[in-house]
This record gives sequence, C-alpha cells and structure tokens, in this order.
Amino acid sequence: MTSSITPVILAGGSGTRLWPLSRKSYPKQFTRLVGEQTLFQASALRMAGRENGLAFQPPVVLTNSDFRFIVTEQLAEVGIDPGAVIIEPEGRNTGPAVLAAALHLLKTDPGAVMLVAPSDHVIPDAAAFHAAVTQGLAAVAAGNLVTFGIQPDRAETGYGYLELTAQPDGSGAPVKLARFVEKPDAARAAEMLADGSYLWNAGIFLFRAQDIVAAFEAHAPDLCAPVKAAVDEAQADLGFLRLAPGPWEQAKDISIDYAVMEKAPNLSVVPFAAGWSDLGGWDAVWREGTQDDNGVGLSGAATAIDCTDTLLRSDSANLEVVGIGLDNIIAVAMNDAVLIADMSRAQDVKKAVEALKAKQAAQATQFPMDHRPWGWFESLVIGDRFQVKRIHVHPGAALSLQSHFHRSEHWIVVEGTARVTIDDEVKLVTENQSVYIPLGAVHRMENPGKVPMVLIEVQTGTYLGEDDIIRYEDVYSRGQGAKG
Repeated sequence: MTSSITPVILAGGSGTRLWPLSRKSYPKQFTRLVGEQTLFQASALRMAGRENGLAFQPPVVLTNSDFRFIVTEQLAEVGIDPGAVIIEPEGRNTGPAVLAAALHLLKTDPGAVMLVAPSDHVIPDAAAFHAAVTQGLAAVAAGNLVTFGIQPDRAETGYGYLELTAQPDGSGAPVKLARFVEKPDAARAAEMLADGSYLWNAGIFLFRAQDIVAAFEAHAPDLCAPVKAAVDEAQADLGFLRLAPGPWEQAKDISIDYAVMEKAPNLSVVPFAAGWSDLGGWDAVWREGTQDDNGVGLSGAATAIDCTDTLLRSDSANLEVVGIGLDNIIAVAMNDAVLIADMSRAQDVKKAVEALKAKQAAQATQFPMDHRPWGWFESLVIGDRFQVKRIHVHPGAALSLQSHFHRSEHWIVVEGTARVTIDDEVKLVTENQSVYIPLGAVHRMENPGKVPMVLIEVQTGTYLGEDDIIRYEDVYSRGQGAKG
C-alpha cells in the first residue's frame, strides 16, 4: 500500500559556516554547492512524487519574508508546486516552526503524516532514504515520533549524537532512543564511535501531525497558545501564508529537540548508513566533492600545483584561484571576499563573520548578488556619488513604479528588450539602446519578452542607498525601501 506523506521543508538559516558563499541574505541551501541543483532543490526533489511505495504530497515550506520568492522560483525551476509556503515573521528556531506546520496541516488533514527535514543536507542515495522513511512508518502508525540517526564514519565533534538502547542490527528497523548527547570533545567522540550504539543526530523527523501537537501540549505547553494564534490569524499574501507577527513574537526561540524530543518517551530512531552530510563547514564540502589522487578538490576557475588535501574554489568567472604547494587548506574566492583557512579550522569560519560584523563590513551578511521577486541585481562599481549595477529581469516580470529623491539613473540594455515608463511616457528600449531617468521622475522597467532582460544601470547623486525609494505600484506588495 502506498503511504501518503507531506514533506515539511525548513528553509531559514543564517549562513555563517560556509561564508563567503553562504551569507545571511543568501544562505547555503539556495546555492549550488554540490551537484546540478541547489541544496534546497535537491531536498525538495528527494521528497517529491511517488517513490518506492511513498506518495509525497506537495511540500510545506517554512521560510522568512526575504527568501519567499527565492523559494518559489527555485521550486518552479525543478517543477514542484508547493502546498504552502509559510512565512515566519522572524526566526524562532525549529520548535515553533514545526508546530506551526503541524497545526496548519491539521486544518485540512487530521491524519497528516509529516516528514520534517532541513533544506541544506546532502543525501546522495534517495532510494535508501525512502527505504529508511518506510522503516519508520510502522512506528509512526503506533503513535511514535521518529527521528533519523546517521551511522558515524569518524569521530566527529561538530554533531550532536543519539544514544540508542541497543546497537542497530543492520536491518534498518527503528531502535528506541536512550538519550540525546550534546556535541562531544574529540576523546568522547572517539569512544562513542567505538561503542557502536551512538548515531549522529540528523534533525530529520517523521510523525503524524496530531502526535507532534500532542507532544508539544505535553512537553512545551507555553508554545502552543502563541503558535496556534499565529496560525489561526495568518494572512494570505500573493500565494504565501504569513503567520501573524503579534502572537509569533510571544513564542519562545527553541529547537524541537529541546522543546519536545529530549522529553518525549515515545521516540524511535531509524538508523541510516547510506551517506549524509549537513555541509556544516568547508571541510564537509571538500569531503562530499570530487577529489583527485592527491585529495585536491577544485571548483570553478581554480588551479592546483603540487597541492594535497586542499579545496580551491572560485565562484567568479573573472577570478582565477591558484594554489601552489598547499596542504590541508581551504581557499574560496568570490568577487567581494576571499577565505583562506586551514582545513582543521573549518568550524571557525563563523568567527570571521563575527569579526566582519564588528567592523561593519557589508560582506559579513550581504551577498553580492541581491535577489528580488523579479530577478536580481549586483553592484559592479561603487564610487563617490555614483554606482554601476547589472540588473537581470525575468521574462514577464516588472519592477515597481517608483521614484527617488537623491539620484538619477542611466539604463543601457545589453540583452533583451525593456518596456520603460518615465512619468507619462512608455517606450521600448532594445539592446544597445539607453534611456535617462531624471531625478524625481516616476519610472518603471518591465521585461515584456520571453527571454531574460539585462541592463546596466548607472546611478548618480548625493545618496545611493536602497531605501531612497517611493513606490506607487508594486505587483509584489512590498513596502518602501527595497530596490525594484
């Protein structure tokens, strides 16, 4: 019999451990770190369609307002139509997020089975993952909460562990949980690896919506009222579901592990040994990627000479990374930032982000390419009283009708055709043509074609900040202050 399951995909995150590629404004799940799809797309595809006796329903995605259009765009690229995209007014960790998803599902499906998964994990063998999910269904049917534990292959200090009541027997059948174990030091991690009854905590869960709600009511009752009110008072917005901000602010910031799982007596663990990584550092990216006989992994415009056990990566076509005589080194380059670190210090990359925040460097949190619902833009040159940007507009998309107090703009179309509004005039501007937007003029650019439209924008003025904007019309229902 085919089992119906609703994936619940958690797509928030701050993006610090894989800096500079992953940042707060564009965290790692939306990037192509390994494979052809982004981590978010790969996660959604792994839990889509009818696979190996499982019937996956359209996913419920939890994210924040900044990522909502990225989520829908990336799902559309891989042919997935979400069941719901729930917008959290602010991050409250996985406890309130999972509870909100469960309460949302119970409104229409009292028997809903939820498969909760982060959107930034790598699981190369989808069939093995489906088999593990199938193993957990009998326990779920009996009212148990199921989590998935990864068979460790090294004494890892960067993960929490699950202690089982018995060693897995190799069948993949669920085993009762003894307790959760915090991230250990190296000596303790080695002991647990040798013991055989400890698994890595993957943060992936399977349960009926009604059972996880009951678990919150029993073990974290203080979360139930504010989260239920946030769901009940949620507002539809352009196909998204915005949780009510007032009640949501009253919910405690807490993980589902601390809120429920460490207290629940009905928790079973499905062992999984077919390969998994949360890509929690550049050392993990190096391990999951392709390496040559010397342990060198290359990505993008990168060249290695006499290097060993090293990752060289360039995410800029115009920036060549060359390593000579390197051993155990991470070197990652982007247009606006370069990271060089010893492989053993991969977990300290977050310290670099903290240091950059302290000096108020934009690179700490801001991705050089700024994604918007209509496309994206990136700054090419910034100087005194001028800025040059490249703007990419999706087919059929339009920026808001807007004006600026402090700057004028010159637009040069380099690909496609733009429909340009300047006050009362509307005209088409094609490749190699340009147009001038005077200070204070009410204007808009649209892409009326079926191919992307790209233009170069030159801004001149006394203030060039993104908050210098008045919107008159916006199909994306945004407020003041964001470009486009």
